[in-house]
Amino acid sequence: MARLPATSAFAALGLALLVPAALVPGLGPAAAETRAFRADYTVTLLGLPVARARFDSTFSGGRFRIEGSLSSTGLARIFDDTEGTTSVEGVIEGDGVRPAAFDADYVSGRKKGRTAIRFAGGDVESVVNQPQKTRDPRSWVAVSQAHLKAALDPLSSALVVAKRPEEVCGRTIRFFDGELRADLKLAPARGADGGPDGKLDGARVTCTASFVPVAGYRKGRKQIEYLKDRSRIAITFAPLSGTGLYTPVDASVGTRIGTLRILATRIEAR
Repeated sequence: MARLPATSAFAALGLALLVPAALVPGLGPAAAETRAFRADYTVTLLGLPVARARFDSTFSGGRFRIEGSLSSTGLARIFDDTEGTTSVEGVIEGDGVRPAAFDADYVSGRKKGRTAIRFAGGDVESVVNQPQKTRDPRSWVAVSQAHLKAALDPLSSALVVAKRPEEVCGRTIRFFDGELRADLKLAPARGADGGPDGKLDGARVTCTASFVPVAGYRKGRKQIEYLKDRSRIAITFAPLSGTGLYTPVDASVGTRIGTLRILATRIEAR
């Protein structure tokens, strides 16, 4: 089996799910009641289990905190025994989310890594990656401060607010995981008749997505080029009744080594 690096697992969840912030029914700045949720996911590659993830979310008085864990499973543990944790906290203002601090730590075999992102005024203020890697400036697309305006972390960058399923897909997710800055452009999936509503299933809606690398990657990297030019990405969203919020419940991402699928197995109040 091909190796699935720890960062790939977190990036896949970031690109395809980015979900727990959308689990809050009717939350606003004036909300005082504390609400807590748990969401479990499985990650498969070529139909074989490679990872599992859990997110615990707490919301109170317009503030939120999300804590997640990810671990490799099945045969993937033989090639890449990975354990990781991640968290974010911030506020929900109007129809958007503003993170204040994002942290991720992982252990992959004997390797350890940490990412810390801090935000101010809706933009990324600082980033710390450990260990810090040396990049060749001749081939590396550097991240500028302009790239980081309104860019959100993997856990809070896809809060989907929509009144109807038809409104879910027309948006761009501005994604930053501490190194890679990319856009994920959502569009309605096309039906057999070519119409944009062909993938509506009751209140659920499926979006296709285009991956657009912005910065924080090496020019000519095959994995990035595949995601940009050849990958098929689909995300199915489901509504949380009466909230005006939609959350991803199933996502698939085509990679050079096969299709990566992230499936919600449980989302419930705690």
